[in-house]
Amino acid sequence: MEFFGDMDSQQAEVRIEEVTAGSRKSFTDFLLLADESEEVINQYIYEGEMYSILLNGDTAGVVLFVFHPGDTVEIKNIALAPEFRGKGTGKKVIEAGCRLYKEKGFQRMIVGTANSSISNLAFYQKAGFRIAEIRRGFFNNYPEPVFEDGIKAEDMVVFAREL
Repeated sequence: MEFFGDMDSQQAEVRIEEVTAGSRKSFTDFLLLADESEEVINQYIYEGEMYSILLNGDTAGVVLFVFHPGDTVEIKNIALAPEFRGKGTGKKVIEAGCRLYKEKGFQRMIVGTANSSISNLAFYQKAGFRIAEIRRGFFNNYPEPVFEDGIKAEDMVVFAREL
């Protein structure tokens, strides 16, 4: 399945293509850009639906959606290679995901990020998400401590957006 995003002012085409279960492991390096633990990634890599993110035909990243009981879809992992960031690609991928899952009957999208992920906290709010809950101690179960911007990741900030 292909799902196309809009063109930006630089005429960059953003597209997502579904990744088959047999190909998911080849995206581990991308997943590690957003989740520092390969052990944790291996626990969810085969859940839900995974899409490669293509920018002008180049593989720029990956997004993995998982499903909760009822009408909620979660962005479990979204990652772009550093050279593709800051171009509006991530926001376009989220918009494409929102349209796709709204068409499938979902009413709410959630995403979680660490309390230490300062740029992610801003990004999700700019993409239309609002803080829904704090999962205290979530990252304390990771095999190794995670630090970003000199801050230890301990709590998960969960954002929600109505579709």
